[in-house]
Amino acid sequence: MCLAIPGKIESIENQLDEIFRIGKVSFGEIKKDINLSMVPEAKVGDYVMVHVGVAISVVDEEEAKRTFDLLMQMGEVDELKDSE
Repeated sequence: MCLAIPGKIESIENQLDEIFRIGKVSFGEIKKDINLSMVPEAKVGDYVMVHVGVAISVVDEEEAKRTFDLLMQMGEVDELKDSE
């Protein structure tokens, strides 16, 4: 099943222009490079919903944590560890 997983932007690693950016996003203990092109308003410290390596929306911290906890309970976050 494909789901969007919430994560926190820890840094913006690579920026080719105002649109194309790659950020280091934290999913609990796991950190991944994520394409931030679809959320140009996102900044370090924001929470984003990530689907297939692309941030698709900015969400508030409470919603992100609630969603992440539910996904953990469902065992869906294990897929992140498998893809490291």
